[in-house]
Amino acid sequence: MIAPLKDILNEDDILLLRNPESTPKCRRDPEVSGQRPEAKIHCDGASSGNPGHAGVGVVIRLIEKPYKDYKISEYIGIVTNNVAEYSALIRGLKKARLLGLKRIEIFLDSELLVKQIKGIYRIKSAKLRPFWEEARNILEQFDSYKITHVQRELNKEADLLAKKAIKNLIKN
Repeated sequence: MIAPLKDILNEDDILLLRNPESTPKCRRDPEVSGQRPEAKIHCDGASSGNPGHAGVGVVIRLIEKPYKDYKISEYIGIVTNNVAEYSALIRGLKKARLLGLKRIEIFLDSELLVKQIKGIYRIKSAKLRPFWEEARNILEQFDSYKITHVQRELNKEADLLAKKAIKNLIKN
């Protein structure tokens, strides 16, 4: 059983600003704009300790021709798990921009990150704010995007890529 977010995080990390069910859809949401996304992006960060050796995993799956997957597995140093999660998102967004994608759908298993990006939770940690700002700035460059929290089981490939990056560093 997964512990509720309020049991995992302390009050200094987050502040619930409003009821998540009342959150309006993002004006850039492909469902609102009526445009189908060009790619689905799964991102995950992993840290072997908090902080600890960390890696990012990203899978960008093009859902229009040419159907192709782009995968990223990178070691990012010794950071907290939340920094690793944001770093994975940013790395995936930068790759999507390099590929020329304009409409994307993003999936993450970090409920905290998704709710911070959507504006449901406020960023109280000064260390996370620059990552949040960078991610928001990159997101604004897309014609449309949707960001969704998914259960860990639905983000396995990105999770394995993040863990692989750490494992490869430790092995060498």
